[in-house]
Amino acid sequence: MRYVVGFRPDERGGDAIALAAVIAKTQGATLDIVFVVGKDAPYVALNPDGNRVDAAEQRVLTAKREAMRLVPVGLPATFHVRSAESLAAGLIEAAREFSARLIVVGAASNGLFKRFTVGSVANALLHASPVPVALAPRGYNRKAALSRLTVMTGTREGWHAVVQVGVHAASRRNVPLRLVSILELDQLEQGEYDLDNPLSPARQHVNTALSEAAAELPEGSVTVTAAHGRTIEEAIDSIGWKAGELVIVGSSRLAEKNKIFLGPTANKILRALPVPMVVVPRDFERLDD
Repeated sequence: MRYVVGFRPDERGGDAIALAAVIAKTQGATLDIVFVVGKDAPYVALNPDGNRVDAAEQRVLTAKREAMRLVPVGLPATFHVRSAESLAAGLIEAAREFSARLIVVGAASNGLFKRFTVGSVANALLHASPVPVALAPRGYNRKAALSRLTVMTGTREGWHAVVQVGVHAASRRNVPLRLVSILELDQLEQGEYDLDNPLSPARQHVNTALSEAAAELPEGSVTVTAAHGRTIEEAIDSIGWKAGELVIVGSSRLAEKNKIFLGPTANKILRALPVPMVVVPRDFERLDD
C-alpha cells in the first residue's frame, strides 16, 4: 500500500508527513513523498556527480534532506521530484502512477493552531482527486498511532460507501469506530426534528448505520454520537475529540463519479475540526489488499 505525500519545505510539509506516518502505522504502507516543481523548471536529478550544483538542484536537495529527516525511523519512504502545472496536478499524477490509496497534504498555514483553513492546493485536490485525500491541521505533530476513527454520516446517496471505508479502516487498525450523525446538524438548524425521538428519521438512520457497522466489527467497538449545537462549529466542539482521532467524510452528491467535491456542510465541518480529516470520493470503490 502506498500513500502520496505532498511536500514543500515549510510547516505544511511537516504536518503532511506527520499525518501520513500516523495513518501508515500498522498498515505496512510506504510513503511516496512528492516535491512538485513548475513545468517551466528544469528537471533536477537527485544524485549530482559531486560537481557544483545550481540553485534549482540545491532547492530540490534541500527539500529532500528536510523531508526525509521528518520520516520516522523504520517507515519506508521515497522522495520524488515531479514537474507539473500545479502541486495538486503533480500529486494526482503521482497517485495514479503509484496506484496510491491516499494523498496527504497539510492545511493552509494561516489557520488557527490545530484548525483548518483550506489553501489553494487542498481546495484543488478536494475538487479533482480520484483517491481519498487526508488533510492535516496546522501544527499536527502526533507520533503515536491512531486512537479512534470517526465517520460523519448522513442519509444522502453514498453514505454506505463512507461507512464501509470507516469499518474497513477501523478493522485493519484495530481501533474503535464512532459514527456521528451530520444529519442532526442540518435538521437542528431547520428545527424540524426532535433529536431525542427514537422514531425520527435522523435516529432511524443512525440506528441503521450502527447496525451495518456493528455487524462487521467486534462487539462494543462501534458507537454513535449525535452532534448538537446552534451552529455546526458549536456542534463539532460539543461531541469531544480524542488525541489521535481521524475523521472520515464523503463527497457531495454533486461530485463527479469517482471524484471529490465538498458540499457546504462538509466545508463547515472541515473548518471546525480540531483533528485530521479524510475525504472519500463519490462512488469510491475500496480495493482490498
